[in-house]
Amino acid sequence: MSTNKLRLGPLPTKTETVKITIALTTALKTDLERYAALHAQTYGEPIDATTLIPHMLDAFMARDRGFKRAALPRTAATQRNEKAAPG
Repeated sequence: MSTNKLRLGPLPTKTETVKITIALTTALKTDLERYAALHAQTYGEPIDATTLIPHMLDAFMARDRGFKRAALPRTAATQRNEKAAPG
């Protein structure tokens, strides 16, 4: 497997965080640990799976078109079109 094609690039050096607790399947935990090892090998900096999770979620949400559309403010034209559409 080529290590230069990871979706998650180098991590930012400092971010503000909030702590939450999540439950994972054992298979997902194992995969996250494997991903963390591959990330460390690719970018030459040791990292654990716990540190990767928020960055992975951020990257996922940034690429989700449906989420982006829902988060965009609706324009007056969009609202008019919604009212005019048969429903």
